[in-house]
Amino acid sequence: MDFKQIQELIKMINKSNISELSIEQDQFKITIKQKEQEVQQIVTVPAVTAVQPVVAAPQPVAAAAAPAAAAPAAPAAAPAASNLITIKSPMIGTFYRSAGPGKPSFVNVGDEVAPGKVVCIIEAMKLFNEIESEVSGKIVKVLVEDASPVEYDQPLFLVEP
Repeated sequence: MDFKQIQELIKMINKSNISELSIEQDQFKITIKQKEQEVQQIVTVPAVTAVQPVVAAPQPVAAAAAPAAAAPAAPAAAPAASNLITIKSPMIGTFYRSAGPGKPSFVNVGDEVAPGKVVCIIEAMKLFNEIESEVSGKIVKVLVEDASPVEYDQPLFLVEP
């Protein structure tokens, strides 16, 4: 098997659903493997689940500090956090609360939002992308400072439905 044939095999495997191919001839063996894409699983995670790990982390700390006090506090904190919805960043970039310097913020704590309302701008590669709310409710907390970098799926706002 020559180099051109190997290249053609790699191209065909990249275009197909095959994850691994092994070929064995007289004194020749080749195995070609594709990386598995995990991104699809990350994209399908609902926005509400991001709030639960944030709440779960402080509970063991509180339980270690005062086991008797943590038991009554945990049930009270869980309902408050469970009704909040997180608006997450759909991309990597720089987070901006307003359309420009000196202009009013798109949303502030206490403002009502509805699906389609612009809540912020994320700049990525010199393109300014308006991020719209997918939920309706009241902004409870802004989780990111203006003009700071954000990662994909990073929580930006907490909304009370």
